[in-house]
Amino acid sequence: MSDYTPEELQALVKAPMITGLSVAMVDMGLVSTAIEAAAMSKQIAGAAQKYPANPIIQAAFSEEALKSGQIKLDKPDIKPEDVKSGAMLDSAIADISAALTVVESKASPEAVAEYKQFIYDCGVAVAEAAGEGLFGTGSNKVSAAEAAALAKFKVALGL
Repeated sequence: MSDYTPEELQALVKAPMITGLSVAMVDMGLVSTAIEAAAMSKQIAGAAQKYPANPIIQAAFSEEALKSGQIKLDKPDIKPEDVKSGAMLDSAIADISAALTVVESKASPEAVAEYKQFIYDCGVAVAEAAGEGLFGTGSNKVSAAEAAALAKFKVALGL
């Protein structure tokens, strides 16, 4: 089915998911987190359709790949102090690096560039999903903390 082992597929799926999750966690509100989770789910669910010619995204996010049962993600163990200290972002960047190491030897530079953009777009979708303030209804959609996290991811991805 794909050129990737189950472990590699997990790394490919984990990178965009942990990116979105990290952006959500840096600026957590009860309702906004639910809105952000929905936005990230939409990005992930639509990945195969948005990038029909990308072999990386097809291998990890096509309907067949997701139904194959090869991809099992553990619930991340995130502690409040990891969010405050920045350790969560560092860990997410390490996950991104691991995924990029997998694809850089197996896919074209164009496919890798699209995959990097997809990872970043997962973070952006989360950041733009809910505003600041009570219930995420504030007019400022991307908080300072989210913008800072996105900037770190942009550098890590080389975008």
